[in-house]
Amino acid sequence: MARTAGALYLMLIAAGFFYLKYVPSALIDWDDPTATVSNITTSETLFRMGILVGLLGYILFLVLPLVLYKLLSPVNQTHAVLMVALSAISVPLSFANMIHNFDVLTLISDGTYLKVFGPDKLQSQVILHLESYSSGNMIASIFWGLWLFPFGYLVFRSGFLPKIIGVLLMIGCFGYVLNFACHLLLPHTYSKTIIGKLITIPGSLGELSVCLWLLIAGVKDKKLV
Repeated sequence: MARTAGALYLMLIAAGFFYLKYVPSALIDWDDPTATVSNITTSETLFRMGILVGLLGYILFLVLPLVLYKLLSPVNQTHAVLMVALSAISVPLSFANMIHNFDVLTLISDGTYLKVFGPDKLQSQVILHLESYSSGNMIASIFWGLWLFPFGYLVFRSGFLPKIIGVLLMIGCFGYVLNFACHLLLPHTYSKTIIGKLITIPGSLGELSVCLWLLIAGVKDKKLV
């Protein structure tokens, strides 16, 4: 069960890197709508792959906490239920948010009804939907962070997983939430600060560490403390 959870976590991390980091960095230039539309049009398959992998990632984020629940519920039932609930809330939000990327595909299509719009109007609409998708991800990221606190607590109290990983996960919860709040309140300056670049690192380290620990070491001692 531990190695199944580790494998699911690894797939989730890989999916997240692909559709949240790689695809946007390869295709989107926020300061140049013309280049962005050109990139998406010429690399439409990559953009579509990002959508597909993103949807698969959301499904993994629904399944993974259920596997972790079976593994960690003996530690504390209440925190295990909370862990699953907080992660599950983000899934419908993320699925609904993906419609913005489908709207982008519609805008770059050759539909005759789009010819009434000039190139500048279409480019502005594409950037608007990409911005809306990014904002939707920021809202979902609140729950990507919140679920880490009960998860980290369960890891810390388990007795069969390293306590330091639990600490990193709990810190990561606050990192995600503060990252959202700072992006909302300081939209033009926060991302340029050193804090903006470092605040989510503890959570990322915790998630990668627990993923590899479950996948490689598994659970050898199930005694609870």
